[in-house]
Amino acid sequence: MGWFWADGPQTRTSQTLHFPMLQDGARSPLPACPMHKHQGAADVITSAPPSTCPVKHDVSATTAPPSACPVPHGSKNGAPTPESQSAFSKLNPLNYMFRDLSQDRAPTQTQYLPTSREPSTIPRGDGDGNWEYPSPQQMYNALLRKGYTDTDVTAVESMVSVHNFLNEGAWAEIMEWEKRFSGGLHRGWQLCSHGEHNFDAMAKKYGYQEEVEDLSPGLVRFQGRPKDMTPKAAMIQVMGWIYPAMFATEPPFDRHDWYVSRETNGQKREVRYIIDYYSGPPEETGEPVFFLDVRPAVTPTAAVERVMRWGCDVWWKASGGDVREQEKIEQNSKSWRA
Repeated sequence: MGWFWADGPQTRTSQTLHFPMLQDGARSPLPACPMHKHQGAADVITSAPPSTCPVKHDVSATTAPPSACPVPHGSKNGAPTPESQSAFSKLNPLNYMFRDLSQDRAPTQTQYLPTSREPSTIPRGDGDGNWEYPSPQQMYNALLRKGYTDTDVTAVESMVSVHNFLNEGAWAEIMEWEKRFSGGLHRGWQLCSHGEHNFDAMAKKYGYQEEVEDLSPGLVRFQGRPKDMTPKAAMIQVMGWIYPAMFATEPPFDRHDWYVSRETNGQKREVRYIIDYYSGPPEETGEPVFFLDVRPAVTPTAAVERVMRWGCDVWWKASGGDVREQEKIEQNSKSWRA
């Protein structure tokens, strides 16, 4: 899902969202890809990364990312070995993917794949344009490079479309968090105080419309972690075991951590967002359905943000907030007429 590229930048609530994916009828999705699976529990993969996903999900198990301890523990006197240098040099530290995937046709490739790359709507954290998605040819080359030689070349374009679609949905949900809390907790409280559906009205009431519209966070880096189930996802599985009629759901088929640059009162900092990817029952038309659970990782500040956004929405609905507001409007109208 988070398969962006750092080369060639383009210069030109925890709320669960439901994203139906429209497919090209001329192409069928790759059966082994869990994003297209929607037949039941046996179709969900949790213990291992998807067999066709080109994201190097297990890189943390084999090579330490740049944010980890800089001393290679397997070398003498702390000096990196030639093997570790080679591994690091092949990976982009922003997305833990290969730096130099070719656009050339593979030797055993039987069908043409486009080499054009679609620009995303997601700004790069360094301010250098937007992230770009891989071309179908690059994705196919990545799959072959990782050893998936049985990849169906006719399904690659559909795979790219699904990856791009889910990334755009994840960023849209991150933007909803940023709109509420990039200005601090006090502003967040004002914007959340009347529930989710009254956000625009609160922004207008408190004069935050321009700030919300001009908001420009950026995606600094990201990492796929399909083997690391989040505490929330694990808790949902436990609740589903205890109360299957109410909470039963399949485990997420993937997890990503996205690091987003946020500017508050002139100060920039990184906010880590967690994304759980779920498969849902297909539409009646057969189109696959996905649910994204996007929320900031728990820190003291983020914990307040999560409670505030969820709690305000629940309280406003449960206490009949809209009814109270309507009654106030009617009373004021009667008083004015009198």
